[in-house]
This record gives sequence, structure tokens and C-alpha cells, in this order.
Amino acid sequence: MQFEVKVHDRDTKARAGLITTDHGTIETPIFMPVGTAGTVKGMSQRNLTDDVQAQIILGNTYHLSLRPGMDVMQQAGGLHKFMNWQRPILTDSGGYQVYSLAANRKIKEEGVKFRSHIDGSPQFFSPESAIEIQRQIGADIIMAFDECTPYPCDIRTARKSMELTHRWLLRCVQYFDSNDPLYGHSQTLFPIIQGSTYPELRKKSAEFVLQTNREGYAIGGLSVGEPVEDMYAMTDMVCDILPKDKPRYLMGVGTPANILECIALGIDMFDCVMPTRNARNGMLFTTQGIINIRNEKWKSDFSPIDPAGLCYADTHYTKAYLRHLVISKEILGAYIATLHNLSFYLWLVKTARAQIIDGDFYSWKKNILPVIMQRL
Repeated sequence: MQFEVKVHDRDTKARAGLITTDHGTIETPIFMPVGTAGTVKGMSQRNLTDDVQAQIILGNTYHLSLRPGMDVMQQAGGLHKFMNWQRPILTDSGGYQVYSLAANRKIKEEGVKFRSHIDGSPQFFSPESAIEIQRQIGADIIMAFDECTPYPCDIRTARKSMELTHRWLLRCVQYFDSNDPLYGHSQTLFPIIQGSTYPELRKKSAEFVLQTNREGYAIGGLSVGEPVEDMYAMTDMVCDILPKDKPRYLMGVGTPANILECIALGIDMFDCVMPTRNARNGMLFTTQGIINIRNEKWKSDFSPIDPAGLCYADTHYTKAYLRHLVISKEILGAYIATLHNLSFYLWLVKTARAQIIDGDFYSWKKNILPVIMQRL
């Protein structure tokens, strides 16, 4: 994998870059739709390429290891072939999913014991097995196995968790560097910076992961309930420590406002379930503001979903029709809403990139944020 910064913004720390993988080039800043189980919910691969124009998507180690399992994955020739996706894939290591299973897990130095959410069967993830599963999945970019701390947590707990993540990282690096990819394309390992909302821990973690000299770095453990000001402060500080010639990935973030503010702080890559999950619940992000399509006010509104026409659904269907579908629990309603929201998120980062290149990202961000974050 290669990364090149093309343009540095003159008024912020934002930058426009290019990530080159064996499955294609990614223009940054980029938003990555979440395809946890080898599918972005409600979207076909054709939707993602032709309509949403996604350049990279996510898969998840935990979910894919349980179903369909790695025997099927290897027989298929990896996730790209299994799901017929020709563009880059990033996989989360499963650490966050293990974190979310707090009631059914036991964390030790060796790894994590937990029970499957599908059938309750006992499972075990170690740093080595998490890397091996991602090797078998065949993602272009894979994540180190980490422990994500909840918010709030005291500094002693955060430090203990961070140090365990660091020890696990060294094991991840050792295993990754000792084993070749399976499917003829290269893979890249990103370490994950932890430390909760404690500046001294975040600084220590960032400095530690830099010693592994990887091709990119991720920031984890944010957007887990902390005040947004803390998320921005931690992100800003870590970006100042990380090298300027390697991509920075802020995991699990976030709202359109979060994304634009963190682009300004120097983040290149984002992912979040918000556009797809909120779409299924009737919340739309538009160039005019945020819409709850279930509200009565849209019942007889025959205007386009979004006058900007970000995808064909915006101009082919009205708010009234989409509301009818969502209220009626028709599958088409979830499909249209998801197609729109993902198109909006990809439009947002694509436009941000263009504004960085044109030299007016700061003023554009300042003007557009109050518009797109207002409730209609």
C-alpha cells in the first residue's frame, strides 16, 4: 500500500491524498460504508460502485469468522471473490465487537474468551488468530487486535487496557510479518491507538505504535459516549504526533459534523453505521438538513428527497412516497433511504476533498455545517 498527500489545506490540517492498493486507488478524505457480514445492508455491489461510488468498504473479523466461517471464505478465494467486490476492503479486527459483548467475555493476556451471539458457542480470539482470520478474509487493510475501553473509565483502567493493547500489537506485528498473504494481493496492517480521553495516555499510545513503523495508523476508542469536544481534542493531539506521510483512520466516526471537523484536524479515513442504520429508521441526511421522514409534515410533500440529486433515488422519488414506504415498513423504503444516506456521505467527503484542493475548505465547512446539521 502507498499513500501520497496531494494537497495540504492552507487554513486547517486537512489534506487530500491518494491511497494505492492492489485493488485500486482511494481518494482521501474518504468515508467507508460498513459491510459487517460481507454486505452493506440493503445495497448490492452494483449500487455501491455505480450509485454510491464507494471506493472502499468494511468487513468484520468477528462476524465473518462465525458466519460463513473461514473454511467457506478460503474455498471462495477470500472476501473479494466471495462477495464479488473488486475494490479495496478494510477489516476491523473484532476488538470492538468483543468490547460490546462485555457480559459474555473474559479478557486475559493470551486473548479473549467469549460466546457467539449466534448460538452461544464458546469462542477465543488472540492477537495471532485475529490476524490469521483477516489473512484468510484477504482484506487489503487489516486492523491490529485491541481492547476498547468504555466511557467513562478511570485512568488506571485506561492505562491497563492501553498497555495490554500495546503488548497485543507486538504479537500482531510479529504474526503478520511472519506470514504471507493468501490470495496474491498485498495486505497492510494498521495499529490502533487507544488511551480513552486521557491526553498523556493518547500521547504515549501514539508514540508506541509509531515504533512499529506501519503504513498507516488508526485511532480507536472514541465515539463511545464521550463529549464531542474530548473526541476532537484527542484526535487533534494524536494527528500532531502521527507522521504526515501516512494515512490516519478515525474508527467509528460519525455524524456529518464529526467527519468535517475531523477532516480539518487531519483525519483521512472514516467509517460509521450511522448512514445505514439511521436510514432504516427513517432518518435522512440531506444537503438541506436532517429529515425524519416518518414525521407527518412529509405526508403530502411531493418534492424530491434531496434537490441536489445525489443519487437517482433523490430525483425519482418524493418525500411523500418515501414516507409512505417507511411507515408501511416496505423494504423499498429502507433501500431508498440507505441509498440516499450513503450517497450523501460519499458526496460530503468528495466535496470536502475538492474544497481542500481548491483552497477554500475552511470557509466551505463553516458555511455548510449549520445547513446540513439543522433539523427540518
